[in-house]
Amino acid sequence: MVAGITKFTNHYVGYMDLLADKSTVMQYLDDHPQWFRRCAQPFRADPIGKTGYAMGVGRVGAFGFYVDPRVGLDLLPPENDVYRIRTIPIPDQEPQGYAVDFHAEMRLQEKTLELEEFPLMTCIEWDLDLTVTLEFPPFILQMSGDVIQKTGNGVLGFVVKRVSTSLTAKVQSDFHRTHNIKVPKQVKLRR
Repeated sequence: MVAGITKFTNHYVGYMDLLADKSTVMQYLDDHPQWFRRCAQPFRADPIGKTGYAMGVGRVGAFGFYVDPRVGLDLLPPENDVYRIRTIPIPDQEPQGYAVDFHAEMRLQEKTLELEEFPLMTCIEWDLDLTVTLEFPPFILQMSGDVIQKTGNGVLGFVVKRVSTSLTAKVQSDFHRTHNIKVPKQVKLRR
């Protein structure tokens, strides 16, 4: 912690199985203007250019200090079946007293199933590395640096898990719904 600036980090690993071949899944992911904002709800996601979104996660904080963070996310085109999401600036956003560094990577792998109706499934594993830098007011800085660090990392972990779990479940459901795929009871999909 230096002069009121503190960094918090989180690493998150997630999974999502989609009951379709990799090509179908990639066509869906590439058409993010059709699904991203809908699946991001209840979180706000406003378009930035052709591949970006300004995403807000709602008010978060502790000890009487709260922020209403928004992060610019750029959904990059795939390279070798790997999708990446990076932080981009949000146009015309005033300084907020925080900065976000977001790096996510989704890897797609096709898996053979023993089902006549669904011979293939696409398994997605994704990693998120997130660093949030906050500028705290003086009343927070009177607390122990360890307490600030532990609480901040805990709040960040909670927000990442909440947003990731919600988005993953909604994308999985939206994909199957928009492709008229009814998942058989015997198939257990990770999410």
